[in-house]
Amino acid sequence: MLSEKKLAYFENLLIKTRKRILKEIDFEEEMISRQQREASGDVSSYTYHMADQGTDAENREIAAFLATKEGAILADIDDALRKLYRKTYGICEECEKRISEKRLKAVPYARLCKECQTMRERG
Repeated sequence: MLSEKKLAYFENLLIKTRKRILKEIDFEEEMISRQQREASGDVSSYTYHMADQGTDAENREIAAFLATKEGAILADIDDALRKLYRKTYGICEECEKRISEKRLKAVPYARLCKECQTMRERG
């Protein structure tokens, strides 16, 4: 079981990470909407080359992918905060062993211990 001091440390880390992710999502959503306005010709008085349209479409797709990925991380952070408040933070969802503090410092919203994560990635 983590001490109150360590729980407070991880709570702060999770909240800081959550704020950073929210800023990144806001930025990516702004990029998507700005690129869509530019692609529709609302901003530019110049003709828009097809290659530029393709590049912008690709950039919008990448930004949307990143926003989706960060949305999933945000959900994991929220789950980790709920676990922290319930005093079940840092327990592997597979084997129910304690997740190492080193791993939690690297990925504070980790759901699995290193061993279980490795096994899941291998399939």
